[in-house]
Amino acid sequence: MNDTLKQVEAGKFFLIAGPCAAESEQLCLDVAEKVAALADKFCLPYIFKSSFTKANRTSAGSYTGPGLDEGLRILQKVKDEFDLPVLTDIHETNQIEAVAQVADILQIPAFLCRQTNLIEQAAATGKWINIKKGQFLAPDDMAKTAAKANSNKIMLTERGSTFGYHNLVVDFRALLIMRETGHKIVFDATHSLQLPGGGGAVSAGQPQLVIPMARAAAAIGIDGLFVETHPNPSEALCDASVMLPLNQMEKLLASVTKIREALK
Repeated sequence: MNDTLKQVEAGKFFLIAGPCAAESEQLCLDVAEKVAALADKFCLPYIFKSSFTKANRTSAGSYTGPGLDEGLRILQKVKDEFDLPVLTDIHETNQIEAVAQVADILQIPAFLCRQTNLIEQAAATGKWINIKKGQFLAPDDMAKTAAKANSNKIMLTERGSTFGYHNLVVDFRALLIMRETGHKIVFDATHSLQLPGGGGAVSAGQPQLVIPMARAAAAIGIDGLFVETHPNPSEALCDASVMLPLNQMEKLLASVTKIREALK
């Protein structure tokens, strides 16, 4: 097992971060290098995240990623260059075998968190599984979702709940309720601030609130923090309106780790 995952398993606070989609090899290498250096600075186990395909898009014309083969090639390159574990989404059971050859953590997207076959077959690989809580689920429902995996290698991620039309809200009680499952609890500080739909071609967001929300989650008590980041979010091909600028990652990690230390 990778040393980073051993630290995660042992209970050390960890970071999951990277660009929404693996737009290019160079982007992923640049982000991985910068965030890995910051993670070392703040003594955080770091898991690189990016998606080869984004199946849940607002519009049929939205960018969805480089595809399975190219995306996995890029993720393997990140692993080889920086000795980092990687996380990526799966959307269909026929992707699992190929993805499990590269990814250390298989992620079940929020809209698919009730897909029994997807969860069961992903867990059968023996890999860690990160299940995002659906925007439509109560936090206590995630106990049933996690039970489908029949595994101890489970992360449950809070990413906001639907609050009327085109809005999400975070009920921080959810972090404590999901913790009762005994699994690792992660807070997705970027997707929690999406403003889904809204009549545009892409969802809007509130990235200026990412750092305050991450601080709040750290104060409540989480096992890991999930952040999508990009050197130039306005130029990103997906989730441009919600990713945290890469140059703000140090500020984020400095404040969150201070809060974590204060809780000890």
